[in-house]
Amino acid sequence: MSAVYHHHAAPLLHYGTRLTNGDRHKAEDLLQEAALRAWRHFSPPPADALSIRPWLFTVLRNLAIDHHRNRAIRAPETHLAGADDLVVDDITDHLLTGQLVRDAVTRLGPAHHEVITLLYCHDHSVAHAAAHLGIPIGTVKSRTHHALRMLRRILHDRGVTPECCAA
Repeated sequence: MSAVYHHHAAPLLHYGTRLTNGDRHKAEDLLQEAALRAWRHFSPPPADALSIRPWLFTVLRNLAIDHHRNRAIRAPETHLAGADDLVVDDITDHLLTGQLVRDAVTRLGPAHHEVITLLYCHDHSVAHAAAHLGIPIGTVKSRTHHALRMLRRILHDRGVTPECCAA
């Protein structure tokens, strides 16, 4: 088959380029498909490599016709102008920051962890958190203040900046 390809590749490529209106890449694809069909059809290959030349040209012509028919049936492909510049919201940073904050909260002491969880995770008011914990409102506020300071320090040590935590 390498002898068949060697003898016929250049003229078939030239013919395929004409059939595809100068599209050399498509002509190469058609040539490869024709060579593959020859390899499948002629097993073992003929002793005289020149004897299958008309068959190869016919196969190449039929492949080119099929290509043109397929292009006529399919809708033309379009490229959206500016599609490469579209901005897509990516929540990955938000999710990773949330994971870092959750991990930092687990590093707080039990009293501070409890206050932060009630206020920020369960959306309790200060008064409701104080009633739930059975402590004065001032103590809830004080624990919240100290817990937030500790969280800022923990997050700062991990490279999380306040701008990313504001959202």
